[in-house]
Order: sequence, then C-alpha cells, then structure tokens
Amino acid sequence: MSAPVVGYVGADVPVELITAAGLLPLRLAGKPGEDSTPGDRYLGRGVDPVARSILTRILTADYGPLEAVVVSRDCEASLRLFYALRELHRVEPELRLPPVRLVDVLHLPHHTTTRYVHAKIAQLREWLGQWRSISDDDLAAAITAHDTLRRSLGRVAALRRANRLSGTRFLEVVAATTALPVTDAIALVDGVTGDPRETEGVRLFLTGSSHDSPKVYETVERNGFSVMGEDHDWGELLFTRTCAAPTELALAERYQHNGPAAPRASIRQRAAHTAAAARACGAEILFSYARIHDDAPPWDFPEQRAATGLRAVLAERQPYGELTPEALAALVPAGAAA
Repeated sequence: MSAPVVGYVGADVPVELITAAGLLPLRLAGKPGEDSTPGDRYLGRGVDPVARSILTRILTADYGPLEAVVVSRDCEASLRLFYALRELHRVEPELRLPPVRLVDVLHLPHHTTTRYVHAKIAQLREWLGQWRSISDDDLAAAITAHDTLRRSLGRVAALRRANRLSGTRFLEVVAATTALPVTDAIALVDGVTGDPRETEGVRLFLTGSSHDSPKVYETVERNGFSVMGEDHDWGELLFTRTCAAPTELALAERYQHNGPAAPRASIRQRAAHTAAAARACGAEILFSYARIHDDAPPWDFPEQRAATGLRAVLAERQPYGELTPEALAALVPAGAAA
C-alpha cells in the first residue's frame, strides 16, 4: 500500500519531515502551455503563471489525491498561493481541498534567524505528527536518506560538467526525484549513466527564473547550446547543501543557509554565487531567463554579468516554459560569438 501523498511548493519545504511522518513528499509543478483559468479566477492574471498553474492543478485534482499541501514562503507568488488555498478551504468547503500549511524559512546569516527557522520547523513537525508522530530516530533516518539522495544528484551534476549528460536530461532526473519515495529516488539517480553525444554545443549557464519543466532547456539545447549549470531551485540549488548532522537543529540550519535563490537573496549574493557556479562548469555564456511576473531576475542581471565576465543575454517577460522568437534571436548570435 502506497503512502499518502503530501504536495509541497518551493525548495524551502523541509521534505525530510514529510518522509519522517511516513508520507510521500511530492513537489508540485505547473504545466506550461495548459489552461489555467481555474487558478486565474482566484489569483488573477498578474501573478507568476507557475502559481496559477499549480492552483489549477490542485483544483482539478490533476495531482491525484493529496493528503495535505505544504507551501514555503520562497517568493510572493507562493505566499499568494497559500493564502488562496487557505481561504478556499474556509469559504468553499465543498471543493474538499486538502489542509494547507505555510512554512516560513528565512535566509539571513544570524543566530536569531536560526532560532526562528528552528521554531518553524518544529511547528511543522508537530503538525505533520497528526499523521504519524515523528520520533528523533524517524527524523534522523529521513535526513540521512535525503542527504544520500543529494550526494547522488551531485554525482549526476558531475556527469553533466564532464560533457556526459545534457542539461535537459539532468533537469528531468532532478524533477523525477521530487515525485518518488526517497529510496526509489536514490536508486533512480544511481542508475543514471552519461552519454557524450548528448552534450554538443556552447557551454551555457542559466540564471533567472526557476524551471519546473525542461521545455526551456530543450529549446536552448536545440539551438546550439548545452546547459551546463544553473542557479535555480529545481536544479543544483536543490541539492548542493546537505545537513551537518541528522538532527532537527541541523535541518533548520540546512534550510536557513540554502540558496541563494533570486526572490530571497541580495543582488551581491546572487552575483557571487552565479560567478562561482559558472566558472565551476566552464560556462562560455550567461543566459538570464526572466519569466513574466517574476520581477527579481532582471535586478540581478547587471551584477551577474559583471561578476562572471561572460558574454551575457537577458530575456525578460518570457512566457511560462517558452522562449520568445526575440529572445532566441538575441541568444543564438551571442552563442556563436562566445
């Protein structure tokens, strides 16, 4: 019998707690190109289309039965999604939506922040305990398993940097692990082998908005590039940091210091991280993809360009999961000149 599924939104959700409660964590992704009218009705069309798509899929039960939904406060759109779900649960009980919980993880480098995040994680642990009480041993086992998965994903990232795996395939593997029990995810990742024929093209580092589908990666790689690295939380930011110990406090510190993601980090932090990550993967060009209604990436871009020293292209106000012809027209010649 399969475990009940808890959907979660955002990389700030401590999935170890969901696993420790005997539940299956499922990271909720949108569907680019699909009708989002039900979600638009409650969120409006001025919100990031990812949030509108996720709400639509929850309302239409597209994810299958969800025992609960946990939303992180990783960006304004996620917060709007949480408020919409909470209010719908209250005023439209006939929709039979799952209970929803917000987890607020801050990323400031202070001991007071650690205490705050630790308290929020303890509260989520208690809330999830209504399904199964989470013992310290349960939590330690879940932390150990998820850290094993993160280290395995690090080996897959190394395959990509060695020209043995395409960026598209890499992103597909990472996404698959967010929809499987952690032991199955480890087995999946450990079975990944590389093929040098997948990675022919100009080495590109992708920054800007997150990507919960491989569509933009596919478009970029179809046009002569290889996505060798990225700094969004469906890619390497999701798994680079592990826990220092299998404890609740170490879990809080892991999520506090994870990142830096565009919506929550300073411009200087983002630029330094992007420059280091682009150097590590041997990038020849920097490409910033900024989705419509995702306002943070264009603010980061000038310092990222300066810090990397690479030929750089910014594509603003892009459709969800797509690149406009104008964006491609700017990117392709830049790649040829890199």
